[in-house]
Amino acid sequence: MSFWMDGIVRELHEQARLLGFDALGISPAAPARRLDAYLRWLDNDHFGAMGYMARPDRVARRRDPAAILPGVQSIISVGLSYAMPALPPALAQDPSRGRISSYAWGVDYHDVMLPRLQQLASWLQDTYPQARSRAYVDTGAILERDHAETAGLGFTGKNTMLIGPRSGSWFFLGELLTTVSLPPTTAPAPMPTCGTCHRCLDACPTAAFPRPYVLDARRCISYLTIELKGWIPPDLRPLLGNWIYGCDICQEVCPFNRFATPAAEAAFFAANLELVAPSLIDLLALDETAFMVRFAGSPILRIKRARLVRNACVAAGNWGSPAAVPALASLLADPELIVRGHAAWALHRIGGPEAQLALRGALRLERNEAVRQELLG
Repeated sequence: MSFWMDGIVRELHEQARLLGFDALGISPAAPARRLDAYLRWLDNDHFGAMGYMARPDRVARRRDPAAILPGVQSIISVGLSYAMPALPPALAQDPSRGRISSYAWGVDYHDVMLPRLQQLASWLQDTYPQARSRAYVDTGAILERDHAETAGLGFTGKNTMLIGPRSGSWFFLGELLTTVSLPPTTAPAPMPTCGTCHRCLDACPTAAFPRPYVLDARRCISYLTIELKGWIPPDLRPLLGNWIYGCDICQEVCPFNRFATPAAEAAFFAANLELVAPSLIDLLALDETAFMVRFAGSPILRIKRARLVRNACVAAGNWGSPAAVPALASLLADPELIVRGHAAWALHRIGGPEAQLALRGALRLERNEAVRQELLG
């Protein structure tokens, strides 16, 4: 590396630090090293209903970053910690409250990271006027964890997360593809591994890992509560516990997260505990307007009201308290099919005369066959 180029890389790191990023690494714009594993994942239908993961044009982009940005030479990967203090056990284990993955406690990370990556791209263009760049935060057809690993930001754990040996796995990733040829980061050698540890595999309530380093999204609580737009499979509903948006279990048990870098980004912190462990009864009562107001600026807004209330219905059924029956009964007349159906499931799970009365009354009026089956139990 020339002295001049070495200076550019140092400045790049400094700019990333000033923008608030916790880590930066550079890798060549080559196909991902684990491309074959991704293709096997597609062949096994582990992507579930996320059809965009298997679209031919998206697969082509993941095969070759040049399909995204012609002439691309380097991929700059950045990391930003969202490691939060642990919830008090009494709150986390309260079945009357919903659990929300800690990455969604505050402001949507896309809105935080993408403008900063674009600022980094502007700085690069000021240095290299002919440079072209493309910034992504979790939305581009790129195997971001693989490229970030190549750039030295961590290693792939058995739970498929990218784990920094000294920073854990609680961090967001962003990428800046650029036509500038930058020297790749030299990763620490040797990089640690999970070794014989399998805590994440054992802790997963839904057995979403058919084997180490492979995630079957169709069984993952994060997929079921966020990505899945329709009906949650009945056999998996009891396993969701009180998770209503995402899941942190495989990260909570990871030994490397003892070294997690605490989040410094104020936007990722919740204003109060009601935003991280909300009352299920309150969530069941949300109409469209209340949902939009309560979750404005949050990534939860992306799944829309029907999916969140669907998830809250499942959590209420797992809570099993008669206190949830009135709220669930009112949802049997909700305009959304998945809300009516999952409310019916929850009422069956709770049981009791009031729940049965509500189910029988709704069955007389219901015309949708899928919902009727849920009402029948």
